[in-house]
Amino acid sequence: MQKIHIIGSVGSGKTTLARSLSTRLNIPFYELDNVVWKRCTSGDIRRSADERNEYLNSIIHTDAWIIEGVHYEWVTQSFQHADLIIFLDTDYSKRTYRIIKRFILQMAGLEKANYQPTFMMFRKMFKWNAYFEKESKPEIVKILSQYHEKLIILKDNKDIEKYFKKMLSNGTA
Repeated sequence: MQKIHIIGSVGSGKTTLARSLSTRLNIPFYELDNVVWKRCTSGDIRRSADERNEYLNSIIHTDAWIIEGVHYEWVTQSFQHADLIIFLDTDYSKRTYRIIKRFILQMAGLEKANYQPTFMMFRKMFKWNAYFEKESKPEIVKILSQYHEKLIILKDNKDIEKYFKKMLSNGTA
């Protein structure tokens, strides 16, 4: 497994899993939010759709990558090129808890953020979490069904650890 796409809602554990796999497998990981946004000290700038797609294309045509994010409408080429697609279908309540915990840690300066952690951003995360559950998740499940041979759906951290211990012990990673 040299090309892995991880998808899930805000607070599902995508970045944590991507970081862990990146370290374990010695494969670079990319956050789709950083494909969408140019991170600048003066403030983030949204890339045009062409720039964003070109950047994603440059990543997926490398030999090994882990891509993570909630985006699904414009990342079809990543799904197609992936050896493995992981859908983190973490419970809504657990994601809500993680959003709160993350915000507290970011405000205390104990966790780094790619964005300015404000109360407005905090509120948006709750909206995104609810939207994901009601709207995006059914669409994602439908899109990913065509990739069933390389798709795994994991519900919580125990499932994730079990799967990767098995994968690493089998030498399929």
